[in-house]
Amino acid sequence: MKIKAVKFTENGFMMKSFAFGGGLEKGAISPDEKMPSCLQNYLIDTGSEVILVDTGLPAETPDISPREGALIYVGKPIQSYISALKELGYSPEQVTKILVTHKHPDHTGELRSFPNAKIYISRIEADAMKLQGENVVRVDFTDGAYHNFEKSQKIADGIYYIFAPGHTLGNSIVIVESDGLYYLIHGDVTYTDEALHENHQSVVFENLDQARDTLNRVREFVKKNPTIYLSTHTPQGYQNLESRKIMRLSDENISRIDTQNLEVVKENHQGKKWICSICGYEHCGDEPPKECPICGQSREVFKLRN
Repeated sequence: MKIKAVKFTENGFMMKSFAFGGGLEKGAISPDEKMPSCLQNYLIDTGSEVILVDTGLPAETPDISPREGALIYVGKPIQSYISALKELGYSPEQVTKILVTHKHPDHTGELRSFPNAKIYISRIEADAMKLQGENVVRVDFTDGAYHNFEKSQKIADGIYYIFAPGHTLGNSIVIVESDGLYYLIHGDVTYTDEALHENHQSVVFENLDQARDTLNRVREFVKKNPTIYLSTHTPQGYQNLESRKIMRLSDENISRIDTQNLEVVKENHQGKKWICSICGYEHCGDEPPKECPICGQSREVFKLRN
């Protein structure tokens, strides 16, 4: 079993208030504190199958630049997702399965590019994206519990797709068992390892209670099992993979949730649904906003979700 990082942006940043703000009182973090950011997804080579976990940004995503006041800048493009995949030695035609952690565009941008792959995605996310096609497998997690997680689906020997809602309502994680280690590919349960260590949520979630429960379960799993923690938005993700670094956590330090920050994530009014193709922020209204309140990009990056 081989696991590889598909890297496609670098040298970005996120504000600590973004990465930690769902679990801290407003004003508890300096507004100028930054943490490194980037974008990578992951590939699992079983020897008989090539399985992707998420598929990066759409190739047509503009070459973005950081804007004043942005909470996250995902970094300068290195290359497209497909080019990064080819650089690792794989063609789109070789991919047999894609496991989607959640619906946001930086995780689903190139689902269209794999002619021989079945797309495994939670039914909730598939319905939200209105995905169609014989290659789309709507997953209901019918294989029972996996360790301390209540719902799972076995994808292949040693590869488990696990229901982990909160960041989005149908959010999932992937755990790979190999050589006595557990590789936990979690999408956006946290945006940085420090948030996992200090037990803080980001400001991006669709269900607060579910997001807290998922983070608690992830931390419990990591404490009990030798786990390599693989993130999407921090260079710590691929660094942990390259060094096979086992995550070590201290005792729980559950912080009070700051509900004052919720309005940053999602607006609750009627209208068309627009989604930021950079960070996944959703806006409801007849027109997209002038700029994204999360990543600061202009309205041109918003796509209308049917």
